[in-house]
Amino acid sequence: MYKQFVRPVLFRFDAEKVHHTTFKMIKWAFKIPGLSHLIRKRYTYESPALEKELFGLTFKNPIGLAAGFDKNAVLIQEMANFGFGFIEIGTLTPKAQEGNPKPRLFRLKKDQAIINRMGFNNDGVSTAIGHLKKRPANILVGGNIGKNKVTPNEEAISDYEKCFDALFDYVDYFVVNVSSPNTPNLRALQDKEPLTKLLVTLQNKNKQKPQTKPILLKIAPDLSNEQLDEVVDVLLDTKIDGLIATNTTIDRGGLQADKTEIETIGAGGLSGKPLKDRSTEVIRYIHQKSKGAFPIIGVGGIASAADAIEKLEAGASLVQVYSGFIYEGPALIKNIKKALIKMQSNKGTQKLVASK
Repeated sequence: MYKQFVRPVLFRFDAEKVHHTTFKMIKWAFKIPGLSHLIRKRYTYESPALEKELFGLTFKNPIGLAAGFDKNAVLIQEMANFGFGFIEIGTLTPKAQEGNPKPRLFRLKKDQAIINRMGFNNDGVSTAIGHLKKRPANILVGGNIGKNKVTPNEEAISDYEKCFDALFDYVDYFVVNVSSPNTPNLRALQDKEPLTKLLVTLQNKNKQKPQTKPILLKIAPDLSNEQLDEVVDVLLDTKIDGLIATNTTIDRGGLQADKTEIETIGAGGLSGKPLKDRSTEVIRYIHQKSKGAFPIIGVGGIASAADAIEKLEAGASLVQVYSGFIYEGPALIKNIKKALIKMQSNKGTQKLVASK
């Protein structure tokens, strides 16, 4: 129903306006008595076989909502009703900021892709905490943190520290975002020296807490193998808990959309189907290079159950969706989970036959 009726209507309007309108509609709709139950009945599909123990946390299923959808922690309960195993909020910065000038969010329908240059628009970490204080305890929430645009890279660590300290009591894990292409010079923080310094600082803060929380790093898909080797070294040296691969890409190769349309849109990070293969390549490369030394959350171009399974088989422990959720609708989450159960069942049958 979503792809036949809802999506065609939504896609007739400006992408960012639709995003905000949809937020308001979801918030309003879930106040209707009984609707939450109906949504859960239609879209959730849970099984103990889907549970995953990772980072000292229990994920009821391995499919999460990627950062960027619910930046300010407004719809945690509502999105969980669609069957997500965890929700990642942000990217959050110490101070509220408008982000980049509009328009800054675009659809490439032929490619089932999205280009955004939002620029960490968010209401600031304090506002998000106000929402997080009301969240249900049974939903795992990750806090994706970054720096304000006006903060120079030389002072970036301070911004990450502020977000880390403020959010610590309200999220279950942290994601250090140094890979968005939409904040000037941010990706320079992926270089080995500044990245090591940033992660060591956060780890030291983490160790001062009564109980530590998982810290993950989110990287760009545009890194070379040599740069990925450095990322692996940094993770092993700093002993942070894991990696998210990948953020959006600045590459425009192989797109079906009209070249003029792409040039008119201009700069921004590309997500959706065109990112699928590269993000999987990065996952596989890092998993093999590190010999599985740390968990990876796979994200980028997941639009089907097969896409999710591909990333898990490449070395991801969990996956996240965003653009695929926009294009495919909430049924995508249920379809992935059912496929995972079927795959586990088939593997069990194969083992049984082989043992006879």
